[in-house]
Amino acid sequence: MIRRTFRLFPWLAGALLVGLCPLAVAAGPATPAAISLPQAAAGSWRSGANKARDAYRHPVQTLEFFGLKPNMTVVELAPGGGWYTEILAPYLAAHGHLVEATAPGATAFAAKLKAAPAVYGKVGPLIDFAPPAQVRLGPDGTADMVLTFRNTHDWLNQGPDTLAAVFKASFAVLKNGGVFGVVEHRAKPFANARESSRTLHRIPEDYLIGLALKTGFRLDGVSEINANPADPEDINVHRLPPNLAGPDGEHEKMRAIGESDRMTLRFVKP
Repeated sequence: MIRRTFRLFPWLAGALLVGLCPLAVAAGPATPAAISLPQAAAGSWRSGANKARDAYRHPVQTLEFFGLKPNMTVVELAPGGGWYTEILAPYLAAHGHLVEATAPGATAFAAKLKAAPAVYGKVGPLIDFAPPAQVRLGPDGTADMVLTFRNTHDWLNQGPDTLAAVFKASFAVLKNGGVFGVVEHRAKPFANARESSRTLHRIPEDYLIGLALKTGFRLDGVSEINANPADPEDINVHRLPPNLAGPDGEHEKMRAIGESDRMTLRFVKP
C-alpha cells in the first residue's frame, strides 16, 4: 500500500540585517545565536496550546525527516497563524533564511512577526502568494527547501490546476537537490481526490505523490511520523481536535481519536 511504502538566492539580503535578535549570546553582535530544533520547539515564545499539539504534529521529527539544516534558505507556504514559523524562524535565524509566502493582506501574521523581533526579526521577505494567479516564490533555483503543512487540500479545492501551479512554483524555486516537504490530512487510498478534499479536507496519498512525480520531483521518502491509525479517514478533519466542529455529543469520541491521520512526504528536485 502506498501509504506504507513510499537554499533563495540571498536577494534582499540587506533587509535581513535589520534589528538585533535577543537570542544573541550577548548584546552587540547582529547575528543571533544558533539553536537546535528541540530548543526552538521548547522556546518560551510558543504558547502552551501550541506546544500541546506537538504530540500530534511532531515538529522536530518532521523537520528532521525533511532534512532541515540551519544554513538553508527555506520557503514556507501559507503559514496561517505561524505554528511552524515559531520553530523555523529562530532555528534559521543565525545562519539560514526563512521566506514566508502568505496571502495578500495577511495582517495578523505580519503583526505576529512584528510583535516579536527577538524571534522573527530575521524573517523575510513576505511574498504575496495567491494561487493560482500569484504563485512565484522567488528567483528560480535559489531555495534549499519548500515546506507546506496541511494546505494542499485548500488548493485542490480551487481546482486541480491550482494545486498543480503550486507544485510547479515550488519546483521552480528549488535548487537541484532541493527538498519539497509536504504534510497533509490523509484520505483513504485511491479515494476521489476532489471529493475527499471538498468534503473531508483530505487528499489520498497516491494523488499527491502522482502529482509531484508529474511535476518532475522524485519521491525521496515517506514517513509515518504524523500517522494516526485511530483516525478512520472518512470524517471531516474539523470534527477532530483541535477544532471539534461537530456536535457536542461526539466531542469525547473525537478526542479519543486525536488529530487527523497525516501523510509526511519528502520530494527532491533532481
